[in-house]
Amino acid sequence: MNLTLQIWRQNGPNDAGRMVEYKVSDISEHMSFLEMMDVLNEELVAKGDDPVAFDHDCREGICGMCSMFINGEAHGPDRGVTTCQLHMRMFNDGDTIYIEPFRAKAFPVIKDLIVDRSSFDRIQHAGGYVSVNTSGNTQDANSLPVPKADADKAFDAATCIGCGACVATCKNSSAMLFVGAKVSQYALLPQGKVEAVERVKNMVHQMDLEGFGNCTNTGACEIECPKGISLSNIARMNREFFVSALAGE
Repeated sequence: MNLTLQIWRQNGPNDAGRMVEYKVSDISEHMSFLEMMDVLNEELVAKGDDPVAFDHDCREGICGMCSMFINGEAHGPDRGVTTCQLHMRMFNDGDTIYIEPFRAKAFPVIKDLIVDRSSFDRIQHAGGYVSVNTSGNTQDANSLPVPKADADKAFDAATCIGCGACVATCKNSSAMLFVGAKVSQYALLPQGKVEAVERVKNMVHQMDLEGFGNCTNTGACEIECPKGISLSNIARMNREFFVSALAGE
């Protein structure tokens, strides 16, 4: 395939940035999107130009680092995949592909397609942990019965990889699907009950401090999420937050 790429180039958070056009040829439909980007960067390096900066690590849909906004969609036109799992067979010969970073106030651009998502880390640091009794009277985890329905819901919430597609897709740049998943992961399990009241208030407070918008229930976040995190996690977070308010903590 021969393609035209319109790629956002930005030297840093204080740079205005601009779209730059590139041409790539002989792209196999079996390549992943990141492999296509590798081909482009090899050509740029060979010509002495600055390669396009983009995040990547596992390239197996696990780490969530490969976040790109492709043709107006987080992670591109496929569903249930990250950018590294997106294949070029989703495009046609002669296509023009627009590639941008995830855009949100809380995700400042570091360079080109790389954004700073450390705001997610700070939200998790605010409450994403459980207490461990090390007094010598600890209980074995296997001795704590967990209803299978709750365990399944907790596992589903835990599949969130923190890529930020929900934020990039939301018209309000809301992080509530991400925070809801992290709150649900612990709220459903007995190990997470100790900090339950404090956790949800701290994480929601930190989310607001980071500058994320609120949820207006359009559902775009669930559709674009590569792991299919359900909107029900936002509802659960809201319930947990209401309970924490009633507890007066």
